[in-house]
Amino acid sequence: MSTKSYDRFRPHPWHGLAAGDDAPDVVNVYVEMTPSDGVKYEIDKKTGILCVDRPRKLSSQLPMAYGFIPRTYCAARVGALSDYTDEGDRDPLDICVVSECPIERSEILLSARVIGGLHMIDGGEADDKIIAVLQNDYVWGDARSIDDIPQPMITRLRHYFLTYKEVPGNGSHEVSIETVYDADVARDVIEASMADYDEAYGD
Repeated sequence: MSTKSYDRFRPHPWHGLAAGDDAPDVVNVYVEMTPSDGVKYEIDKKTGILCVDRPRKLSSQLPMAYGFIPRTYCAARVGALSDYTDEGDRDPLDICVVSECPIERSEILLSARVIGGLHMIDGGEADDKIIAVLQNDYVWGDARSIDDIPQPMITRLRHYFLTYKEVPGNGSHEVSIETVYDADVARDVIEASMADYDEAYGD
């Protein structure tokens, strides 16, 4: 696509942006949701427009910025890394970003250093949540491992993802977090999701 075309059309956040020159260590993140959001937003896969997915049903609050890594896709290769399923959730790879100052705007692109992740199983499919820190953050920018951030941050993140789909009175949704992993495993998941994307959508 020519530079002139970019002047007229915004790239699709999933397909038109890159995972990052230094991926899987440092990745680009398209932010879909912030801690202050009262509804769940999600990118529309066809148009690339950020849409309202659903209002939040419970009072649990997302503790940090949340979005996805462009040009990733969770399919067979991501599923093959799991001991609990063979299937990815067929969505871009989710990522949560720790930062000193709250990120209060969505539909932005940022750069983040990968430090770990949560291996979540949702409805029998791998739905990993990569954890990263904002690149060059004044407090967390030197973090390289999941152990470099306080455990309560991980606890709040686990609680959010284990409860955010629950509907009061309807029982619990089939969600589990099987493991919390460090940066080396997170990088493997990212590379698998990039390969899954290339197979599904690559040129």
